[in-house]
Amino acid sequence: MPSRLMMLSFPGRSLGLAAVLLAASGCSSALPPKELVDARSSYSRANQGPASTLAPAQLDNARQALSRAEGAFNEDPESQQTRDLAYVAERKAREAEAAAAIEQAQRDKAAAENNFKELSQQQLASAKDALQTGQQQIERERQARAQAESARLQAESARTEAEKARKEAEDARREAERVANAALASLKEVAAVKEEKRGVVITLSGAVLFASGKSELLPIAKEKLNQIATTLKDQGSPPLRIEGHTDSTGSADANRKLSLARADSVKAHLISVGLPADKIATVGHGPDRPVADNKSPEGRANNRRVEIIVNPTSAQ
Repeated sequence: MPSRLMMLSFPGRSLGLAAVLLAASGCSSALPPKELVDARSSYSRANQGPASTLAPAQLDNARQALSRAEGAFNEDPESQQTRDLAYVAERKAREAEAAAAIEQAQRDKAAAENNFKELSQQQLASAKDALQTGQQQIERERQARAQAESARLQAESARTEAEKARKEAEDARREAERVANAALASLKEVAAVKEEKRGVVITLSGAVLFASGKSELLPIAKEKLNQIATTLKDQGSPPLRIEGHTDSTGSADANRKLSLARADSVKAHLISVGLPADKIATVGHGPDRPVADNKSPEGRANNRRVEIIVNPTSAQ
């Protein structure tokens, strides 16, 4: 049985199954998750603070990250993708604050050092009142050093915080890759899965799904589809395109009608176990898209199939 997963993507190239989970749900009235609330708060604090002038580039990165999180929330408020993007946005807002703190600390340190130099020059110029000026200078130097040391400590603290945020973001990325690999392994237990330009393609043999010439699902087909549906629901119920295919035996028109009927049967079952109907499209290609030579029994068997494309692109 597939494990509960946070995000679906694939090694070697971001499969965009983060985008799979961003499918629009239009639930603008839903309460935002804690991660998004935190991201909004952190960005507001950064935007109203020194980061707006001292770290505008980092603040803009945080703004864009928050915008992506808001977009994901508007499309699907309860998705893991919304929480993940909100978490990244909150981290970027903190990075902007840290960058501003570093910049401010560096400016303060430079100002303190310049002040220290000016005070030294004043000491030389005030030799007539050496004792009084010397005492004043000593105090001023002490204060300047204290300011410089304070600025140095602030800069060091800011650098530490920024490094911590970077490591946390890296840990989150690695965890996303781990669960993506687990998702792929779960799907491969029940069907052939591969990544193509048109999306993530889950291929099920027609012989496993249907009796010859029929469009009613076999019991074993429902079991496999139940497992696939569980994994897809764990990923926020991404958009799907179900494509039916046949071999070249018989009339092409009849085969196209049969392939569409079979795709519709798969859709109906997925809807019955909880996947949203408005995110599932079907198409029947009949014998038009063979993957093997129809001259052999093995080739015809390979051509009789149903493909579920997860997060389909425009490529049909």
